[in-house]
Amino acid sequence: MKVVAFNGSARKDGNTAILVRKVFEELEKEGIATELVQLAGKKIRGCTACYKCGENSDRRCAVRNDTVNECIEKMCEADGIILASPTYFSDVTTEMKALIDRAGMVAKRNDNMFRRKIGAAVVAVRRGGAIHTFDTMNHFFFISEMVVPGSCYWNVGIGREAGQVAEDEEGLATMKVLGENMAWLLKKISG
Repeated sequence: MKVVAFNGSARKDGNTAILVRKVFEELEKEGIATELVQLAGKKIRGCTACYKCGENSDRRCAVRNDTVNECIEKMCEADGIILASPTYFSDVTTEMKALIDRAGMVAKRNDNMFRRKIGAAVVAVRRGGAIHTFDTMNHFFFISEMVVPGSCYWNVGIGREAGQVAEDEEGLATMKVLGENMAWLLKKISG
């Protein structure tokens, strides 16, 4: 089993990555392989609404000059997908939104190819807007017919400066429980 996480932060290895790695700790304890894909510095653009992904039916986006098809391929190979983003003006980053729009369109136009995979959203926030960010990523999972595990609170960690989220004990505890629940669910579904 494998879980791939996509970090939509412009800061590589910042607060969002710290939260994801806390989830990974629990998954890895259960023997589940993990991979973190950081979108920082990668070329990624939004959906062009060309609908060629449906015409081609090749499980790929027709825009092939950026990182999205690599991300879609990793999503297809994984049993679980984590989308992680800091909160930018009460929503996900533009990179995360582009990934959601394009991967979501490809999935819908190719027989709901993420159907019944496990999905979880992780949010880093300074203060407000986290729930909207969390909701945006969860909408991707729900419309993709994925299964979403819960935690003991919303999957949010608080911190602004790089590394500051490591001081949010409740946020880290939430990520730990999310990892435990995700591992449990992955094992139940695969068993």
